[in-house]
Amino acid sequence: MNPSSRAELARRTFLRRTGVGSVALASLMNPTLGSTTTSSAASQPARVRRVIHLCMAGGPSHLETFDDKPELARFNGKPMPESLTTGQPIAQLQGKALTVLAPQHEFVPCGESGLRMSGVFKQIAGLADDMCIINSMHTEQINHDPAHTFFNTGTAISGRPSMGSWVLYGLGAETQDLPGFIVLTSEGGGQSQPISSRQWHSGFLPSRFQGVQMHSTGNPVHYVGNPAGVGREQQRDVVDAVSRINSIRNKSLDDPEIATRITGYEMAFRMQASVPELTDMSGEPKHIVEMYGCTPGDGSFGSNCLLARRLAERGVRFIQLYHRGWDHHGGVKAGVEATAKLVDQGTAALVSDLRQRGMLDDTLIIWGGEFGRTPMAQGTGRDHHIKGFSMWLAGGGVKGGITYGATDEFGYNAVENRTHVRDFHATMLHLLGIDHNRFTYKFQGLDFRLSGVEEAHVLADVLS
Repeated sequence: MNPSSRAELARRTFLRRTGVGSVALASLMNPTLGSTTTSSAASQPARVRRVIHLCMAGGPSHLETFDDKPELARFNGKPMPESLTTGQPIAQLQGKALTVLAPQHEFVPCGESGLRMSGVFKQIAGLADDMCIINSMHTEQINHDPAHTFFNTGTAISGRPSMGSWVLYGLGAETQDLPGFIVLTSEGGGQSQPISSRQWHSGFLPSRFQGVQMHSTGNPVHYVGNPAGVGREQQRDVVDAVSRINSIRNKSLDDPEIATRITGYEMAFRMQASVPELTDMSGEPKHIVEMYGCTPGDGSFGSNCLLARRLAERGVRFIQLYHRGWDHHGGVKAGVEATAKLVDQGTAALVSDLRQRGMLDDTLIIWGGEFGRTPMAQGTGRDHHIKGFSMWLAGGGVKGGITYGATDEFGYNAVENRTHVRDFHATMLHLLGIDHNRFTYKFQGLDFRLSGVEEAHVLADVLS
């Protein structure tokens, strides 16, 4: 038996022995099954059905966004205490004089809760009572690509499954007409770090669980249309013939990648009808389009947010929106303001739109980057920082109007309710009804899990 077949059998054993598995197996056999049965089958009741991850690529400065540090202004221009920085990982400031840079934007109380955030967020401020801001995040990788990989997969080692793939593997899809894991990208406002497709790869999981990138402008999916002179009936005949041939081969090999190929052809055929309908936004009311502040299909973050809502409505399980523009090594004041302006309205519109459609209660919204920025100046900017940074959650099962955790007075170290990336993964899976400790996949003799082998904690205090 080949290694892929052994892995698939191990997975089937897991599926039989755990509640999550019974849903996953049923979902793979019939993708229209999903969270309608998840609550009774999973390890604990699911609070959400889907995840929308708004990934602010480049490392937003927590000190200019969500972590209010008024005391830091008193030390502006003074040397950073050596007790904090000696022997600590620093990216581009290593070996240089480390000087404190005061927060560059004023923080204001927002909403009935009085949640404090930077004044650069004119629209997101209106979400304050829905938001749980985590100010005690910390991670292990200080450069962009490995930090993205760590946040997405729980490890800096390439080739591991992304969190979207884990979720799709565990719960299956809720739609037959679109991939269950879709990625969109936009950019602007600062240095645009490249994003590798391995950030949404399935790793050692069968490749049918990997994310599918849709293009924000032009044709959303290349080659989804038929060649000239080929009608839908002819295309159906071709897909059926290829599937029969692949099925014959799969009977002897039981290879999950052949099964992926079969389902891939079927998905591509269905997407020929579903993708044009998805991206045709002519039926969206004018006031909705204006709320997002975009021209549909213009490649902006706002347009991607509108498309994300449409994807969520159609049963896509995991949606990632990357905005590349938060890498502010210089000009952090103007840079944060400019980048925030590009994502502010779309973010607020997405959350508000989901709420008014009754979908926010079963959707988890995640907003944040791969790390934060240093309290020390890098000219007029800030360097990469992993010891303390911010992200926020909103949606089903999350307490709104609260902050969780804290950094020290410099915004350097997370010191209160320190939250590792693994804790975030454990909490996300918990909200989806999955026990992160039991959710494993055997590969090369080891039982892997998204939350890793080190201890991870569900953040019970942020859950409603």
